[in-house]
Amino acid sequence: MKELKHLNKYFFKYKWHLIGGIIITIIARIFAILTPRFIGESTSAIERYINGETTSEAAVRSELMTNILLILGATIMAGLFTFLMRQAIIVVSRHIEFDLKNEVYQKYQDLSLNFYKKNRTGDLMNRISEDVSKVRMYAGPAFMYSIQTGILFIIVIPYMFLQAPELTLYAVAPLPILSFAIYKLSVAINYRSTIVQQYLSKLNTFTQETFSGISVIKSYGLEPQTNNGFVNLSNENKDKNIDLVKVQAFFFPLMVLLIGASNVLVIYIGGRKFISGEIDNLGIIVEFLLYVNMLTWPVATVGWVTSIVQQAEASQKRINEFLKEVPQILNPSEGHEDIKGSISFKNVSFTYEDTNITALKNVSFDVESGETLAIIGKTGSGKSTILELIGRLYDVESGEICIDGKNIREMNLRELRDSIGYVPQDAFLFSDSIGNNIKFGKADATQEEIVTAAKNAAVHRNIQGFSKGYDTVLGERGITLSGGQKQRVSIARAIIHDPKILLFDDSLSAVDTETEEEILNNLFKLSRNKTTIIVSHRISSVKNADKIIILEAGQVVQRGTHQELLGTEGYYKELYLKQLSEKEM
Repeated sequence: MKELKHLNKYFFKYKWHLIGGIIITIIARIFAILTPRFIGESTSAIERYINGETTSEAAVRSELMTNILLILGATIMAGLFTFLMRQAIIVVSRHIEFDLKNEVYQKYQDLSLNFYKKNRTGDLMNRISEDVSKVRMYAGPAFMYSIQTGILFIIVIPYMFLQAPELTLYAVAPLPILSFAIYKLSVAINYRSTIVQQYLSKLNTFTQETFSGISVIKSYGLEPQTNNGFVNLSNENKDKNIDLVKVQAFFFPLMVLLIGASNVLVIYIGGRKFISGEIDNLGIIVEFLLYVNMLTWPVATVGWVTSIVQQAEASQKRINEFLKEVPQILNPSEGHEDIKGSISFKNVSFTYEDTNITALKNVSFDVESGETLAIIGKTGSGKSTILELIGRLYDVESGEICIDGKNIREMNLRELRDSIGYVPQDAFLFSDSIGNNIKFGKADATQEEIVTAAKNAAVHRNIQGFSKGYDTVLGERGITLSGGQKQRVSIARAIIHDPKILLFDDSLSAVDTETEEEILNNLFKLSRNKTTIIVSHRISSVKNADKIIILEAGQVVQRGTHQELLGTEGYYKELYLKQLSEKEM
């Protein structure tokens, strides 16, 4: 239970709701146990009339009518308070589920990129959905039924014992057996349910990947193989579900069997005692039968609740593993940062923890506020790493990065990132409207601002071509758009943010040269007072930059302006001549 201690703060938060729920539960159980008593008294009244102990038929009818009204009243009140009990306790469990999901989600946002490289998206989703749902079952139904069962036993068993001690022992004898059997059955169901969930995850993953890659499947004519894979997984999933259903099929028959055993014992033992005169009131036997049936479900839930607690603890342990993760990137300050945009790299070296690849080695350069720096180099030379380090998505292992002369490790992380407009190499768009994807850079942007940003990114005409224009809803990861359109929408998203620093990671690779020229002209106009860093493989994208650096194997091997680099033998001049010859062909 130690893992579930994490929930104590939520129980304390909603303590008054839970205390109220417990009080309501006590009241509901008191009204519930009155019904068997009134039925027993009615049976005794009829018995006395039959035996001639009561000669007045009117008196019997009056007593029966009074008991009927009392039974109806007690039943209605028990039902009302049971409803209120569920509203108090189950609703609290939903609040705890909401709070826990938010806590996990906030933790996910705080954790560094390395965390996401080590953990699969499906596992992250499962912990915030399935695991939290299992914990909610502990905070809601398990808590409620435990309280209900405890109160019922505290009230009913002593009352039964006072009426007929020996009969009480016989009546409740099968109940522990029922509880143990349900527990063992619940463990088996839990084991098989876990397997079913695993196969369901496999089936969902296979289906999601198939739909995402449907164009590749159709292009290569892989429909038959894909269908066979799906059929095999479906059959395995079906077999595991059948295994689960076979075990679940024992649940209610077992309950009926042991309930019947209790009833048989009450009738047999109680009947013998009535015949021998040890029990002089037939109503007690009827009353006991009703109490046994009343106790049966709560006893059955003991095993079920135990299983829920086991599942909840296992799930909370998985959740706690992530909640205990310490982010590698911490915000050192909440102070205001007046960022102007000058950037300085001083002997920066960086190695990726997950691959152990050294991306940068003693890299140094300076970019003044308002200047444009271009970075060129072969694939894997460390270009994208520089942009990620500026946004402090990772921390350097040696050297330092300064903005406006201040080490970014000492800056307010939120304000640092808020001052940056970043267009990644792989443009990511959300399954939302095009307008909202652009507004992601500025939540309160007007339609006019959205259109202006789209025009500057040379994507406005494309958007107008859609039947719903800016209200066009994109498919998953922006699949509705072409590669170039996705890049330009991402550029519009960065532009509308109006940051002090603009970072473009090869974000024009999928557009034609004419569109590239239009976007670059717009960007140079917009970035006059902004610090801009452009990563590219195209000379046409970087030739107008104030400074250009060439990276090779994580080191700066050349630096200068376009003209200076053309006058020097090296990678830049070779790339320029190669691209020039390709253009002329």
